[in-house]
Amino acid sequence: MAEGTVTAAGAGPDVNTAGNPTEVAMAYLQDETHWLCFTQKTEADIANLNLGELDITTDEFILDEVDIHIQANLEDDLVKEALKTGVDLRQYSKQVEAELQRIEQASIKDYIKESQNIALLHNQITACDSILERMEGMLSGFQSDLSSISSEIQTLQQQSVSMNVRLKNRQAVRSHLSQLVDELVVPGAMISTILDSPVTEQEFLEQLHELNTKINFAKELSFRETLACSDIQDIVDRLKLKAVSKIREFILQKIYSFRKPMTNYQIPQNTLLKYRFFYQFLLANERTVAKEIRDEYVDTMSKIYYSYFKSYSGRLLKVQYEEVADKDDLMGVEDTAKKGFFSKPSLKSRNTIFTLGQRGAVLSPAELEGPILVPHTAQRGDSRYPYETLFRSQHYALLDNGCREYLFLSDFFMVAGNSALDLFNSIMGKTLSMFLKSMSTYVSDCYDSIAVFLCIHIILRFRAITAKRNIPALDKYWEAVLELLWPRFELILEMNISSIRNTDPQKLGVLDTRPHYITRRYAEFSSAIVSINQTFPNERTNALLGQLQIEVENFVLKMAAEFPSRRDQLIFLINNYDMMLSVLMERAADDSKEVEGFQQLLLARTQEFIEEILSPPFGGMIAFVKEAEALMEKGQLDRLKNDEARITQLVGIRTSWRSVHQQLSKCYVFSFTNVSHILLPQGALTQLIQYYHGFHKVLNQPTFRSLAVRSELINLHHLMVEVKKHKPNF
Repeated sequence: MAEGTVTAAGAGPDVNTAGNPTEVAMAYLQDETHWLCFTQKTEADIANLNLGELDITTDEFILDEVDIHIQANLEDDLVKEALKTGVDLRQYSKQVEAELQRIEQASIKDYIKESQNIALLHNQITACDSILERMEGMLSGFQSDLSSISSEIQTLQQQSVSMNVRLKNRQAVRSHLSQLVDELVVPGAMISTILDSPVTEQEFLEQLHELNTKINFAKELSFRETLACSDIQDIVDRLKLKAVSKIREFILQKIYSFRKPMTNYQIPQNTLLKYRFFYQFLLANERTVAKEIRDEYVDTMSKIYYSYFKSYSGRLLKVQYEEVADKDDLMGVEDTAKKGFFSKPSLKSRNTIFTLGQRGAVLSPAELEGPILVPHTAQRGDSRYPYETLFRSQHYALLDNGCREYLFLSDFFMVAGNSALDLFNSIMGKTLSMFLKSMSTYVSDCYDSIAVFLCIHIILRFRAITAKRNIPALDKYWEAVLELLWPRFELILEMNISSIRNTDPQKLGVLDTRPHYITRRYAEFSSAIVSINQTFPNERTNALLGQLQIEVENFVLKMAAEFPSRRDQLIFLINNYDMMLSVLMERAADDSKEVEGFQQLLLARTQEFIEEILSPPFGGMIAFVKEAEALMEKGQLDRLKNDEARITQLVGIRTSWRSVHQQLSKCYVFSFTNVSHILLPQGALTQLIQYYHGFHKVLNQPTFRSLAVRSELINLHHLMVEVKKHKPNF
């Protein structure tokens, strides 16, 4: 910018001119004079411009714009003041101009007066500029220094990262080398412990674990062809041979201890489980010795189990009941049947074959998993047991020993699945075959169906126990036993069904209305089988029981047909049905098929018997009521309008019911065996009241209301009161 020129409108002169204060002040005054001239010229131009714009004689004049300009000028404070005072604007402009000149002269004087201060300020500003320039140079130096420091820091950071990587690599190498050295080194403590310490000490077991680790590590290094492996291979092999020798001797000694008489082999088994790592070490490092030990254990335990169970089974048979059922002890065989001279003596009571009694307690949880029988103790006390009790004791011993043996084999020999089952069968196979052979011999000559059925359910429960324990070792044996027992049970049941079907009622002795012993046998047997079968239902058993029930019902009907009178037939049927129902309800569920069937039969025969005993004295009235009720439904009651003589005869029963009640009560006391049926006279009178109520209802119809005999009818309420007086007190 040129010195002393105006930089912009209103900006004033430039004071950056060098020189003494007077020259500076004069230059400043010249600039101010130029500035004032410029300002005056600008104001004149503006005034001319405004007057031109306000020329109202021009053709472009627009009233709207004039209004806007006038309104804008009127808003100006100076214009407002001039208008208020009424001053002429030209005169006012001259006054403003004079005032400006006066102010300008005063301002010039002030500038001249302050010229020295302005020059001093100028020099100070110049000095400050030089100082700032030096500071700028210093800061530029600092910036360049910081740039160099930043580059150095980056260099140091890169060096640090590189050193950190090298450190990690060295540590990794050191770790691997340290592990390698540790695994290669065989400490003296290991050598002395393996060579001198007994195998039962904890220190030996710990050092054996370490030795096994070093053996595996040496094998791994040999696969990698590491040269350092050859330095320790010899000593590791020698320690391995020594450890194998000591372990073999220890385990074989424990196995041989099983063979001592009266030895509880579970104790040495538990000891072996404590040192199960010994066999694992042998299996990993010396399979020949491991197989030798396994074969020796299998051979020893197979002989021990076979000898134990064979002896135990033989001693159990000595405490079995001497009296057992044979082929002649069937449900349909009469008690009076005679046997030949050389035939085997029969049971003292054939009914005990078909009665469950206390034999079912063998299936209770407390008895099922209770202690096994001790034969010599039972012999000393002269105790005898049914076959199913001996069977339970024998097979619970098998279950207990079998489960324990399977768990031991799985744990010690480290086998599972089919391998464990094969190893278990190699030990217990001979014993299980002996059991099956013994069972086959017994079953082929057994006719005690309840004993066989109890044995079946013992096996079913034992199978559930082994399944709960997750022991599959005996599953095939349970199935084999059931395949022996089920067909035999079905055969015995079919033999009993045939015996009842082929029974000749005329060969069963004197006729009697009391329950027959064959039906009692059936009731006891059926209730026993049904109560046992409720826990593990079997459709084949239910089907056979259904066939047996049909044959028994046919037998009862055949026996009833032997009686000459219908009343005796009904008494026989009611007594037998009631007895069978009572026995069944003691053990079987109320909704079982057998109970429901005999309830229906008993109800039907009881109703028929009531009709039978009411027929002689009241048969005419009963027939009339039934006939009249049938005609009432059809609307044909007028057909009986002319039977007044018949109705008159029927009305006269005022005293006949009392004599009938006395006769019936006397008859029931001697005819029915169950106390509940001694109440039948009361039931008969109740049925009579129902018929008499129907008789009243018929005579109250319009057809018979004109009959004079209606007045002789007994009051129904009075009859009911009289009947209650004769109600039995028992």
